[in-house]
Amino acid sequence: MKKLDQNSIYQTSDLPLATVISLSFSIKSVDRENPRKAQFIFERNSKLDALIEDYWNGNLKVEPQQFFNQLRIVKARLYGEN
Repeated sequence: MKKLDQNSIYQTSDLPLATVISLSFSIKSVDRENPRKAQFIFERNSKLDALIEDYWNGNLKVEPQQFFNQLRIVKARLYGEN
C-alpha cells in the first residue's frame, strides 16, 4: 500500500465504527503496531467525514443482519492478516 499522509486517512480502533464505515468504504489497512489496540485505516474524504459524524450523532440506521455479517468480515481481517 502506498504511504498516505495523515490528513488523507482516518484511523479508528472502535470496532463497531470500523464495521459501519466498512459497509460503504474499504479498509485500506490494519495497523497492528500497538499489539493491544489495532487501528483500522480508511482513506479520508468528505463523505467519510459525514458518515462518521452521523455515527456519533446517532443518525444512522443499519440493518442488523448486514451489520453482523460485516462485523464477521472485519474481525476476519483483523485476526486473519499477518
